[in-house]
Amino acid sequence: MKERKLLWVLLVMLTALFLAACTANEDAGEAPENTDTTEEGNGEDGEAAEETPDLDGKTLYINNGQEPTSFDPSVGFDQLSWDPLNNLMEGLTRLDENSEAAEGVAESWDISEDGLTYTFHIREDANWSNGDPVVAEDFVFAWKHMLDPETASAAAFLAYYIEGGEEYNSGEGSADDVNVTAIDDKTLEVVLIQPTGFFLDLLTNPAFFPINHQVAEETPDWYAEADTFVANGPFMLDSWEHDSEMIFAKNPEYWDADAVNLDYVHFSMVNNTNSQYQMFQTGELDTASIPPEMSDELIDGDNVFIGESGGLEFYRFNLTEEPFQNKKIRQAISYAINRDDIAEYVVKQGVEPAYGFVSPGFTAPDGKDFREENGDLLSFDPELAQELLEEGMQEEGYDELPPIVLTYSTSDVNQAVAETMQNMLSENLGVDVTLENQEWNVFAEAQQNLELQFSRSSFLNDYADPVNFLESFITDSYMNRTGFSSEEYDELIEKGKSETDEEQRYEYLYEAERILAEEMIAMPIRYYNVVVLEADGVEGILRHPVGYFDLKYADKTE
Repeated sequence: MKERKLLWVLLVMLTALFLAACTANEDAGEAPENTDTTEEGNGEDGEAAEETPDLDGKTLYINNGQEPTSFDPSVGFDQLSWDPLNNLMEGLTRLDENSEAAEGVAESWDISEDGLTYTFHIREDANWSNGDPVVAEDFVFAWKHMLDPETASAAAFLAYYIEGGEEYNSGEGSADDVNVTAIDDKTLEVVLIQPTGFFLDLLTNPAFFPINHQVAEETPDWYAEADTFVANGPFMLDSWEHDSEMIFAKNPEYWDADAVNLDYVHFSMVNNTNSQYQMFQTGELDTASIPPEMSDELIDGDNVFIGESGGLEFYRFNLTEEPFQNKKIRQAISYAINRDDIAEYVVKQGVEPAYGFVSPGFTAPDGKDFREENGDLLSFDPELAQELLEEGMQEEGYDELPPIVLTYSTSDVNQAVAETMQNMLSENLGVDVTLENQEWNVFAEAQQNLELQFSRSSFLNDYADPVNFLESFITDSYMNRTGFSSEEYDELIEKGKSETDEEQRYEYLYEAERILAEEMIAMPIRYYNVVVLEADGVEGILRHPVGYFDLKYADKTE
């Protein structure tokens, strides 16, 4: 039986690789959603970039996969945008070499005894690339822009911790209600609705980057082109050939410019893993992802970086469409999936199968890992899957199961996983599933509008706390996309944000995750990691488990 399983898994992989090769020139790669992502440089489809230019200075050549969604920090709510933005801009805090929130634009801060008021002191030598000083009003402007209902920022919920933020964003309040104040040019005061222990970490997220308010008022689309873009981070946007390449240059106005080693960073936009690997071999890229079919051959090499990444690949059930209004049918689908085989034989790259929703790497108050403490909430059990399917069908009065369509945004890895799941559901459950792939923008809109019955998703944490993923499924959340609504769950998440006793707060979060597993509104598949090839002489790139890659300290030696 084991040999039979391995045989069809290998057949699925061969089929997927053949199809990926046949579609390599189609513009069909998946972009991230709420930091949904492929790993750094791991776009999935598209043509190779034109010949890489030679730049006069120390230059790092890397890949962004495809065109950023937007360089407006409030709008480009995905890794394609925020990875490069994290090197063009800087917030009040910045993740350090230990992936902890440290001083960024703010050189220090004071926190009130009740934990509600933060007073940030902005560096006197913090400037924009055009020479303007970075001032407190730049943060006030940026955060209110994020919360403005007209901006329609998918990241706005991150600022709901700020007093008046949710009210303004929901249309029930005004910009004046948002309690963010420029005390003077270099002093910013922020008042929260409740003590939030991870607030300093939250501020490292690109959604909280400042915007030069004077430039934005004069040029509202300042972020759209290199000649109007202003940066306050280690690099500035030297040139931008849309859908092709970006060139960053060292920012001489950055307060810590002496720490920056690189003169330039050249970003390609190559969405095919095999193409970028070939570019790595020829020296056109200094970093690249490993094509899945070459994982066994390359992953143990000397030039491979392997690191943790707080994230999850999962599939959403649409509870508003048959047959997934029935919990037992959803559970049956989950029990019929062998996640170990998907991780080991399909995705490869050393990824771990997911038997819970919150990824490893979040330390609970007792010192244990959240994932370890809450244990495995799912399993592979084909017999139980059959029983649950029969019970669910009886509850709904089905003589046969309504047709099921599994939708994913096209990529070689996504396609291989979807085809493997299709085979598992046929073999383990006797359920026929139709596969459908869609171009990313079409897919994302359809999923948001609850037009997809059963669809692929992924998530990278926006900040280093387990509530970040779990809050995605509260009622009316932008990230819910399932039709799920539970007062009990909403209350647990609210307590998981506001409880000041950390042990009790984690208990609320454990219970919330158990509810997700019981209701099975979404089905975890595997946790993310970061696997990157690095050329000899490349060093100092920070790849945070939760956060965005940082080139501030990167170097390239001959």
